Amino acid sequence: MNTPPYPYPQIAAAIEHLVTQQQAQPTLAELAERANLSPFHFQRLFTEWAGVSPKKFGQYLTLDYAKQQLRNGAVLSAVADEAGLSGAGRLHDPFVRIEGVTPGQFKQGGRGLLLHYGVFDSPFGPFVLGSIGGKVALLHFLTDDNVPEALLTQAWPKATLVWAPTLVRPLAEQIFPSVGAGGTSDRPRRLAVLMRGTAFQLKVWEALLSIPEGHLASYDQIAATIGQPTATRAVGTAIGANPVGYLIPCHRVIKKTGLFGGYRWGSGRKQAILGWEAARRETALLTHEPGLLTGAFD
Repeated sequence: MNTPPYPYPQIAAAIEHLVTQQQAQPTLAELAERANLSPFHFQRLFTEWAGVSPKKFGQYLTLDYAKQQLRNGAVLSAVADEAGLSGAGRLHDPFVRIEGVTPGQFKQGGRGLLLHYGVFDSPFGPFVLGSIGGKVALLHFLTDDNVPEALLTQAWPKATLVWAPTLVRPLAEQIFPSVGAGGTSDRPRRLAVLMRGTAFQLKVWEALLSIPEGHLASYDQIAATIGQPTATRAVGTAIGANPVGYLIPCHRVIKKTGLFGGYRWGSGRKQAILGWEAARRETALLTHEPGLLTGAFD
């Protein structure tokens, strides 16, 4: 992906201002200035990226919205459908399958394995993607001071690194299709993710897959889901250690107070992903049943 199709740096600057100045309700002109664009071009760019206007996007990032999401509850695996949707209309079809390495493989740290990798662009900035045997082994969003090889070695210390962007690109494009309007291309039905972690970590990461796109869960809810309601702190540690961003949706877990909390790849990126997913969910509902939601694009 030599030519980034996503304007994330400009979008991120606007979202940061939108969040920090939420009470003041920033104007379109103020947000456009943060993105170094004219109001007209910013409005068009943002709407192409998010699928909704900046004003609507901001509503997804409020404390009241987050609290309402948590109060709705039952967002985990007990809920198979949403709003009566089924089949092709489902908002959330699990397309990620976690495969944990054996205890012996865990100790070996990837010894004897080839870890192919490349750096690509996404709606949320550049990321390094590592693959072992055609399975996703790492997805790490990058900042200016990140060294992709160091991140890969940290996750798989004994694996042999092979720079192979052409080989890995099909996986990257399945995860983040190069399309506008909120990335509405169909995703693959199943995508295997190879995870190197303890039994407890794997249990937590599996639980994260049960949170549908556009929904939120608290650390307490995840702890209860895995049958260890008093292990909230340990759950938070496991979530923070997740080596596969976005696909294993640790970004959908927030504090029970409604505050978004931290994120391994930055709180600003977490806000961007959550708002983007909420917009996709609302768009899907509107597409399935016009008039189901009103004012979605105010």
